[in-house]
Amino acid sequence: MRSSFAIGRGATLLKTPNHRQQATRRRLTIVCAVLGLALASGVIGSIVRPAANLPRAPATGPFSYFPSE
Repeated sequence: MRSSFAIGRGATLLKTPNHRQQATRRRLTIVCAVLGLALASGVIGSIVRPAANLPRAPATGPFSYFPSE
């Protein structure tokens, strides 16, 4: 008969994550944080300046800083 104290496959949630799982969680957390920040900045940018208020043509061209002769 097998002992109840023998190491076996328990529930994954009860085990301590190993180094690889911790690194994967950190990586996923960082990627989600970057994507969340990009999404939040896009939403805030669209609220502050909606696309309908943008000018059709830029006010300055690429050579507007050079004096014309």
